[in-house]
Amino acid sequence: MARWDGIEECVAVAETRSFTRAAERLGSSVANISRQISRLEDRLDVQLFQRTTRSVTLTDDGRIYYNHCRALLDGLVEAEQAIGERLSEPTGRLRITAPLSYGERYIAPLIAEFTMHHPRLEIDLQLTNQRLDLIESGIDMAIRVGVLEDERLVARPLAHRAQFVCASPDYLARFGQPHTLAELKNHSCLLGTLDHWRFTDQGERRDIRVTGRLRCNSGPALRDAALNGLGIVQLPDYYVKEDIQAGRLVTVLDAFAPAEEGVWALYPPNRHLSPKVRACIEWLRRRLKVEYPVSGADQRL
Repeated sequence: MARWDGIEECVAVAETRSFTRAAERLGSSVANISRQISRLEDRLDVQLFQRTTRSVTLTDDGRIYYNHCRALLDGLVEAEQAIGERLSEPTGRLRITAPLSYGERYIAPLIAEFTMHHPRLEIDLQLTNQRLDLIESGIDMAIRVGVLEDERLVARPLAHRAQFVCASPDYLARFGQPHTLAELKNHSCLLGTLDHWRFTDQGERRDIRVTGRLRCNSGPALRDAALNGLGIVQLPDYYVKEDIQAGRLVTVLDAFAPAEEGVWALYPPNRHLSPKVRACIEWLRRRLKVEYPVSGADQRL
């Protein structure tokens, strides 16, 4: 490509301040270096270097051109490195954090399979509901569900999850089924860590404050309480989907179902995404869609 001719020679002369040392760096001859620089100056119609018997220095135009050419060569090297990393086998230690229940149900089994496919990789998977600081904790990747809060991190979508409001047939037989959001105040709601539930009403998000006699920060415990007829609960699909399919729980207020939440892979903003993190993200994306389809929405990812 003619437009690239002379660029490496220009950068080498600028950085070594010598046609001789530039030729040594590039494994070329002084005559060829001089010829390439002259052709480049003729094409650009500017003088790039001031030449004396003792030194070679950049002109003002040469300094501007050198800065851009240095960036181009750096970008070329980085592009080649990125391709090399992509094709290389993931190795080393990969530290991942994920929410406890979602991690136990979905992430941990997939990570175990991923580990089997990459014998040179060591996995450290931490399941916790604490929002660990990836940068301070030295964690390579986090799985997060819902609204993202840390703008310092790069986010890749993996899947979606849905929220269901449901109760046991026994509870609904005794206390009736709510048909409007306002009717929730007449029911015993099983509370998690929040005092409100999310809904969608005429296309707009609505947060409805709910009350009840039982509060617990455990999804499985709230599910068990709902199965035992203690009240209505709002829980993610992975807690209650099988119970709904089996008829042990019945969904209510379906017309006000909240928008689905994203499941994300987050990682620190590195210049190049490491092969181990890239491979893990792609593995989770593919496997979550095939093995654990939450809803039709994740097919859009």
